[in-house]
Amino acid sequence: MVGGALLLMAAGCSSAKDVSTTIDVPPLPGSPTVPEGESPPELDLNMVAGGADLYSQFCASCHGANLEGAPDWQVMNPDGSFLPPPQDSTGHTWHHGDDLLVEIILEGSEFPQSRMPAFGDRLTQSEVLSILEFITSTWGPQERAVQWEVTLRERVQSSTPLEGSGS
Repeated sequence: MVGGALLLMAAGCSSAKDVSTTIDVPPLPGSPTVPEGESPPELDLNMVAGGADLYSQFCASCHGANLEGAPDWQVMNPDGSFLPPPQDSTGHTWHHGDDLLVEIILEGSEFPQSRMPAFGDRLTQSEVLSILEFITSTWGPQERAVQWEVTLRERVQSSTPLEGSGS
């Protein structure tokens, strides 16, 4: 599961930087349904502030101080890997659910196109959720809504939501 999603993360999901178009996330065939009209939870401003500090300490050196990612992040390196993508709404982090993102941050990636290291020895799940809350706070309402829908679908499919995650 992580490998397939990481391909999307490493490759950038798409080359478009304009996210103003409506993105419909169709249900997978045979997948459980998500409650209609479920809005993303309100941002926790304390988590956003703490997440901003943690992002600066652990993430900014690769993903950029302003969440802008590395230049040419969508261009494959000679070794087949990609540079770190943006975490703002011009990237593709919002195409993935919270639980998958937490797993990738804590465990890193074994997928050859990603150089994402594991942070499980340096960050707790709660700290990762704070970082995600900060990142989420920089997205527009459309990106937040799509990402929340993906999060809910992943949780309905796995029936094992992360403790302490609200967004």
